[in-house]
Amino acid sequence: MPGIVERHTTVSAHPFRVELPAGRHRVTVERGKSYFGRTLEVTVPDETSTQSLTIELTRWVDPESRGWYSGETHVHRRIAELPNVMEAEELSVAFPVTFWTIASDVVPNRTPSPLRSQGPSPFGDREDRGSEPIVVGPQRVIFPRNTEYEIFSVGDRRHVLGALFVLDHREPFELTAPPVAPIARRAHDDGALLDLDKHSWPWSAMLVPIAEVDLFELSNNSVWRAGFGFRSLPESLPPWHAFEQDGPDTLTEWGWLDYGFETYYALLDCGFRLRPTAGTASGVHPVPLGWSRVYVQVDGEFDGRRWLEGLDAGRSFVTTGPMLFATVDGQPPGTELQRTSDRTQVSIEAEVVSERPLERIELVRSGGTIEALAVQGEPTEVGAWRYVIRHRTTAGRTGWLALRAIERGEDGRRRFAHTAPWHVVVDDRPLVPRRAAAEYFAGQLERELERNRGVLFGEAFDEFVRAAAIYRELAERGE
Repeated sequence: MPGIVERHTTVSAHPFRVELPAGRHRVTVERGKSYFGRTLEVTVPDETSTQSLTIELTRWVDPESRGWYSGETHVHRRIAELPNVMEAEELSVAFPVTFWTIASDVVPNRTPSPLRSQGPSPFGDREDRGSEPIVVGPQRVIFPRNTEYEIFSVGDRRHVLGALFVLDHREPFELTAPPVAPIARRAHDDGALLDLDKHSWPWSAMLVPIAEVDLFELSNNSVWRAGFGFRSLPESLPPWHAFEQDGPDTLTEWGWLDYGFETYYALLDCGFRLRPTAGTASGVHPVPLGWSRVYVQVDGEFDGRRWLEGLDAGRSFVTTGPMLFATVDGQPPGTELQRTSDRTQVSIEAEVVSERPLERIELVRSGGTIEALAVQGEPTEVGAWRYVIRHRTTAGRTGWLALRAIERGEDGRRRFAHTAPWHVVVDDRPLVPRRAAAEYFAGQLERELERNRGVLFGEAFDEFVRAAAIYRELAERGE
């Protein structure tokens, strides 16, 4: 991707020295999501001169003081790098990939990188530091044992299936993929979480019901701070929604994000209670660690295991910029709310803090219904923006709801925050699947069956057959 450049120098919290040639230079200093960045112009008259600078950053929001701590679940940094980089990006929790494979007949391993385009890491092979969390500072934890199955070949044949993460497992995996069901059973027996990675991989629709995936990346490694590069139009977009495009065969960055949102809503409407997360692939992709991140609410003192429990429970929001703190009937995201048909009203309270004015705040509900909320923002003392939401709505029947906030930057690109869903169960009745969503995924699986015929065999092929049957059955029950 010509022109896509993202390089950083990360320093520890000490004075440091930079040697520059004579001339004018621009210095930009940043720290994570919660501080305003600073950019200074510096003139060096000649190579013998020296200057001293002190650059102070202003915090515009403090999620940790509210009990919200950030993490990301797709990290390709070496463990040796992470203590410094996590502190520089103010990221509380990281899951570096320890074991990785890109071939169906190769067990995940620790070689520097299985991707030919990547050179060797200056930090050497990935390390297996065991399964216990590594505390690297106050409110900074690394979960060191994680595995990525990213299948680009089956046997000696190039055949892309996609990626799946196993997060925080106890023992290394000796299983190859596909099939994925044995891996999923072993992972869940081990107390690990399964992260879908990208919704657009060929096998993603199969993974959700067959592997019983836990996490869905609402912002994934295709979202960079540098220019958006993954613009090719997917083979199949959800037919019920118009996606923003900048050409007949390309999506805009917002079109790509919107495609992910709609896929997530469709899976929720099929009854799969996936919890949201975020990942960047920092270390392989040119993007800062935590550029996309998930904030998890932790009651009381921060603890890595309690953070992970909160992620699994859906007490979270995903963001590429704004901060979105919300409750429904006083309960955090991820909560199941029991209602009867004669009292289905719920009360939404939220506060959004953003670096720039928001473009809109929206309530998203079962069926992909999106309602704009009329909210007036106010500038804060330090120059950010604050929005307070108090809204009552009728839940109707069993379903879900979530909030999202969208901010447009000076460059016209949008940043967002999106809560995990609240699930409302009315009169103990199950959710009725959305037929269009189930038919969409069944159609994807039918195409995959044809593509995989003669390439996958036995259980590996049968998993696609079973997944297609699950979606067809959901469509038959759906409305």
